[in-house]
Amino acid sequence: MKYAIVLCDGMADEPIDELDGRTPLEAAHTPNMDRLAKTSEIGMVRTVPAGMAPGSDTANLSVAGYNPEKYYTGRSPLEALSIGVDMKPDDVSFRCNIVTLSEEEDNYEDKKILDHSSDEISTEDAAVLMEALKEGLKRDGYQFYSGTSYRHLLIWNHGKVVGLTAPHDILTKRIGDYLPQDKVLREMMQRSYEILVSHPINTERKKNGLNPANSAWFWGAGTRPALTSFEEKNRVKGAMISAVDLLKGIAVGAGMDNLIVEGANGGLNTNYTGKGKAAVKALTEDGYDFVYVHIEAPDEMGHQGSVEKKITAIERIDEHIIGPVTEALHASGTEFRMLVLPDHPTPVCVRTHTGSPVPYMLYDSTKAAAGADAYNERTGKASGILEEEGYTLIDHLMEKK
Repeated sequence: MKYAIVLCDGMADEPIDELDGRTPLEAAHTPNMDRLAKTSEIGMVRTVPAGMAPGSDTANLSVAGYNPEKYYTGRSPLEALSIGVDMKPDDVSFRCNIVTLSEEEDNYEDKKILDHSSDEISTEDAAVLMEALKEGLKRDGYQFYSGTSYRHLLIWNHGKVVGLTAPHDILTKRIGDYLPQDKVLREMMQRSYEILVSHPINTERKKNGLNPANSAWFWGAGTRPALTSFEEKNRVKGAMISAVDLLKGIAVGAGMDNLIVEGANGGLNTNYTGKGKAAVKALTEDGYDFVYVHIEAPDEMGHQGSVEKKITAIERIDEHIIGPVTEALHASGTEFRMLVLPDHPTPVCVRTHTGSPVPYMLYDSTKAAAGADAYNERTGKASGILEEEGYTLIDHLMEKK
C-alpha cells in the first residue's frame, strides 16, 4: 500500500455572497475531487489545537503527524532547516518577509502593509534585494539568509524569542502598533525601508505596475526544533513535494526527502503538473511509500482577497494533480490511500488564517466508503465526523487506528 497527502494550503473558506452563499471550494469546477468523494470518507478535522495560532506551521505539523503542542518551537526555525542553517541551541530564527508598505507617509510607523508578498516577487529579484539588506543591515550577531520569493530568514545569535505579528494578519493596517519592541529589530526594519524604497529593482517594479518590495518584516521567532523521524514513527519512507521553505523544513526535521520540481514557486502559476508527475514517480518508480504534496496557491489567493483567483487555484489542483495522480496510480496497478485536505482556512473575507476545522477526503483504491456527492466544507460538516486531534489523522490514513 502506498500513501499520499495532497495538502491544498488555505483552501477552506466561508460562504460568500457573490457565490450565492457557496465557498470557493463549492463553487470551483472539481470533477476529479467530486468523483473520488462518492467512494471516499468525508469528514472534518481540527488541525490547529485550541489556544495556538492558526498558521501553516502548526497546521502542517499536525497533518504530518506531529502534535504542535509538543513539537512546535516557532515557524522560522523550520524554514531555517530547509535552507541548511545550522542553528545553535540558543540561536533565534525569524522569518524575514519582503513586504510592500505604503510610501506616502513621512513616518515609518504611520505606513500600512499593502501586500505581504510584494506581488509574489520572484526569487531572483528578491535575492538581489536581500543582498542589499545583508550589506546595509550588517551587524555582529545577526545573519540574513535568502529563501524563496518573499520568504527569507534572520538569525539572531544568542538571541531571545520575542512576540511579533505576521504581516498577512495586519494587511492595510498602520504598522506602528505592530513593530517589535526590541530596539535593534525595530531599527533594522526601519532602515530596511530606507535601503529598499529607491532600489533600482523597485523602481522597475513600479514602472511595470508591480508592488515594490520596500521593507523587511520580521516575525515567526523560535528556537531549533527537534522532530522525531517520520520513517521510524510510521515505518514508511517519505518524501515532500513543496515550493515553500516551511514545508521543506518540516521534511528535513522529520528525515524525509525533499523532491524539487522545476517551476514550482508557491504562487498561482506554480508547476501543478510537475508536482503531480513527481508524486507518481516517487510512489511507482523511486521506492517511496508516502508523499506529501503541498500546494500554496489557494492560501496566497486567500491572502490577496481574490475569490476568482482562489477558485482558479483549486480548479488547477483538481485538474493537474488530483486527476492525473489518481489515474496514473490506478493505471500502474498501485494500491494506494490518498488524503486530500487544507491545512487551515484562509477566508477571502478576512485575508488571513483562521483556526476552524477543515474538510478532509480519504480515498482508498481498494475499497469504497459511503461517500458524498462532493468534497467541500458543506459535505464535511454534514458527515458528522470531527477528528479533534489533527495529528492523529495520519494514523487513520495509514490504518493504524
